Amino acid sequence: MSGTVVITGANGSLALGFVESFLSKYRQYTLVATVRNPSPEKDPNTAKLLSMVTKYPEANFHLEALDLGNLANVRSFAEKLSTRIVSKELPHITAIVCNACTWSLESGQKFTLDNYETTFQVCHLSHYLLVLKLLGSMDTTSGRIVMLGSITHYADKPNPLSSLGPYFPDDFEELVKPMLDPPKIVHDRGFQRYATAKLANVTFANDLNKRLQTDPKLSHITATAMDPGGLPSSRAQAGQKKSGRVLMGTINLLMPVLKHCTTAFRTTEDAGRDLVSLSVDPAFRGKRGYYVGLKTDSAAPVSQDPGMQKKLWERCWRWAGLTPAETVLQNIL
Repeated sequence: MSGTVVITGANGSLALGFVESFLSKYRQYTLVATVRNPSPEKDPNTAKLLSMVTKYPEANFHLEALDLGNLANVRSFAEKLSTRIVSKELPHITAIVCNACTWSLESGQKFTLDNYETTFQVCHLSHYLLVLKLLGSMDTTSGRIVMLGSITHYADKPNPLSSLGPYFPDDFEELVKPMLDPPKIVHDRGFQRYATAKLANVTFANDLNKRLQTDPKLSHITATAMDPGGLPSSRAQAGQKKSGRVLMGTINLLMPVLKHCTTAFRTTEDAGRDLVSLSVDPAFRGKRGYYVGLKTDSAAPVSQDPGMQKKLWERCWRWAGLTPAETVLQNIL
């Protein structure tokens, strides 16, 4: 079996665990690894990725630039990739792994070139656009779309790192154009935006599954959302406030023992291995739904609400500026 696997944010902490596991076990596939900056001279994380890949000289590996903070760039990338697949330069897409994410905590609000809030666009909106644009290039017999969820997407589960949990505001425009953060809760507002973006990912996966299943040509493509567990060694932890960094640093030191006692925290290697399995392992062919690692779980109730799904979908369609001609999905609005 062969096909193309696309992963976004390929030089991130979890992604490095994914790439290592993927290249060691599934070299029959083509891996299109996207990063914002593909220059190893300018981005040490890209340099680390490319250094890892040198251990697998037989791998069919392609490093590609993709800026999720620029919707025009997402469009261009998807269209060029589709052209390469039509020309048979690359095989059809087996899986799209929507891994890339960002957050701005202590640093406050940030906005993309599209003038949308960065966390929501990078974590969710650009992936929404990317997936819908690439559906026509997927293996329609068993393609997989994998979104990244998180324990933070549950509004009813308190998080010690933030006083604020995820929520969809009454005015959905606040997702991309949030109100100014009160100075005393800048960090927690940033964490809330991240958690809400993860909630959007899970909501999208649930909604997309229903739409795919009613489309005769795409009904065998599946969508899942996976919580990889807390990753205390992730470089993203540097964005936490000091108490959060200390907590995650301590947990990371204890990981050799904790990994045998809990799945709440994971090493990037273990989480990356699970992400590979969910993306390409035959055991997960045809599977849908929400996963914590490789175990099925129940997603947050709001993510399963048809009205909320429809509202989010319609807003994302408009924010991304999509037209029906840009996707092969029939059940779009």
